[in-house]
Amino acid sequence: MPDQTIHRRGLMLVLSSPSGAGKTSIARALLQAEPGLAMSVSATTRAPRPGETDGVDYHFLDIPRFQAMLAENAFLEHARVFDHFYGTPKAPVEAALGTGKDVLFDIDWQGTQQLAQNARDDLVAVFILPPSLVELERRLKGRAQDSDAVVQQRMAKAADEMSHWREYDYVVVNHDLATSIRGVQAILAAERLKRDRQVGLADFVNRLRGV
Repeated sequence: MPDQTIHRRGLMLVLSSPSGAGKTSIARALLQAEPGLAMSVSATTRAPRPGETDGVDYHFLDIPRFQAMLAENAFLEHARVFDHFYGTPKAPVEAALGTGKDVLFDIDWQGTQQLAQNARDDLVAVFILPPSLVELERRLKGRAQDSDAVVQQRMAKAADEMSHWREYDYVVVNHDLATSIRGVQAILAAERLKRDRQVGLADFVNRLRGV
């Protein structure tokens, strides 16, 4: 049992990958297996889709409110995608980290760069690679969600996305989903034990030493 006088600061776990590499499947498995891990809820200016719940799927904001939050520096990262704005509100993430909870992010390399600029000490960034382009294309077609034209667009975009792998702390090649899940869990376990995240550790060690 961990010593109750040592409290851990939470971390931000980012998973990025080209579409079809397995990021979403890994994220779902982590959320089921790790009770101290919660998904980050982004804000967006787009309208809710059928079945979506405000505060659960997204924080749905109008454009003036979103822009006001931008002016207040209230986002950890943000982007404009076509005609809509998306962003990660800073306050709920910082509140979670302060209580020792970990927050999972499913964002691209651009969002990860912003997180690194705004909260590098709390960030653990993992890039998921496919084992080959042939396998990536097979997985995209196997999902049966996209037309052949869309699959080719995703394949073309993947090359640019994968060029940013050096910006991440860890890289996992997803040959096998179960193995990749265990790999990311091992990363999470190790990062939770980082010295600087264990608040009160110095005082605890001093008491052990009788100082």
